[in-house]
Amino acid sequence: MQETAVSIPKERLQLLENYRQVRKQTDFLCDPLEIEDYVVQSMEDVSPVKWNIGHTTWFFEKLLLEQFIDNYKPYSEIFYFINNSYYETLGKRIDRFKRGTLSRPTVNEVIEYRKIIDEKMENLFEELSEKNWGAFSELVILGINHEQQHQELMLTDLKHLFASNPLYPSYNKTVFPGDQKSSVPEKKYLEFEGGMMEMGADSDGFAYDCERPRHKTFVNPFKLSNRLVTCGEFQEFMDDGGYQAAPLWLSDAWALLKEVKWEHPLYWLKIEGKWHIVTLSGLKVLNPAEPLCHVSYYEAAAFARWRDKRMPTESEWEFAALIQSKKAVSGNFMDNNNYHPVPLSADSVGENEIFQMFGDVWEWTSSAFLPYPGYHQQKGALGEYNGKFMNNQKVLRGGSCATPLNHFRTTYRNFFQPEKRWQFSGFRLAGD
Repeated sequence: MQETAVSIPKERLQLLENYRQVRKQTDFLCDPLEIEDYVVQSMEDVSPVKWNIGHTTWFFEKLLLEQFIDNYKPYSEIFYFINNSYYETLGKRIDRFKRGTLSRPTVNEVIEYRKIIDEKMENLFEELSEKNWGAFSELVILGINHEQQHQELMLTDLKHLFASNPLYPSYNKTVFPGDQKSSVPEKKYLEFEGGMMEMGADSDGFAYDCERPRHKTFVNPFKLSNRLVTCGEFQEFMDDGGYQAAPLWLSDAWALLKEVKWEHPLYWLKIEGKWHIVTLSGLKVLNPAEPLCHVSYYEAAAFARWRDKRMPTESEWEFAALIQSKKAVSGNFMDNNNYHPVPLSADSVGENEIFQMFGDVWEWTSSAFLPYPGYHQQKGALGEYNGKFMNNQKVLRGGSCATPLNHFRTTYRNFFQPEKRWQFSGFRLAGD
């Protein structure tokens, strides 16, 4: 891609730079990979890296180039078929579970496709009429955020892929803080008075449609743990027979448990009597002090019942997060290049503070992913982005160690089915 500045207005140039930076970040995440790493699909929920970089490029081609260039001719009709994900209104697509069968087009051909579409996008930034700039810029911002979602998915999918390999390859060489000896800070339950709150994203800045409209909701008084549940605490649950205690589990969860025979979180391995965990830096001894990760909602809910607590609602989580975000929205995000949750430092714990609300792990809530009052699903392809998934899913909040920091907002609503656990998902406890 040509890096020289173009003679376009400052607003366009800033958005163009944002576009370039996000595309470069995807390239940066691919740098540690070998060619073989691009093409494998380790389960249906996981997509090959090659597909991710093709799909994010297709998004810009299909939703922007096709709309804003007269008589646009697609780069390749077969690329349209391969790279569509779930957009029924945008044409046919390959079955999700078959993405790993696509040895062709080659990785180099997909990278070349990416370069060509980038060049066409850059030309549009310079040549687009002022009349179309507003609609174009909105879609570019959506495409940038869409690619950041896929950057996170690339990391989570690579982790599953590498963990499925008996060699446990290392993606990066992070030395985790607290790997030697970590003391777990005392868990405290902070009290919140609740009351009427404004929930959701306001009209300023980017947010997904499912974060709007901003609306009033009432929150009863509640308590929220000052920190995330740790691996050591979950070990206690396991040692106490938590996975074998039917009364702790929801009905669907218990039926699933008997079928899949879960006995521990995803990526945990017991080797010579000691628990280990697979990370993107390879296999390491489990640190009991680090935040628990890669558990389903079902496992989180069972643990909460074992502790005579419960999961927070998403309105409770946002109520507490809004107070915390007045100080700073910071944490262990993708930008830290850890790609793994880190233990809470004991000397950072204050008397009445709440910690690790942002980054480290996506936090399960007890709330279903449903539309906010007054939500109206958009028509066409963009209406398929979030709206059609508003059933049978649970909301997660807070971002993770694989989420780009500038992609995150306190109003961000992630969502997955309650049995999913390959995402960087953990939780904190709540009470009345």
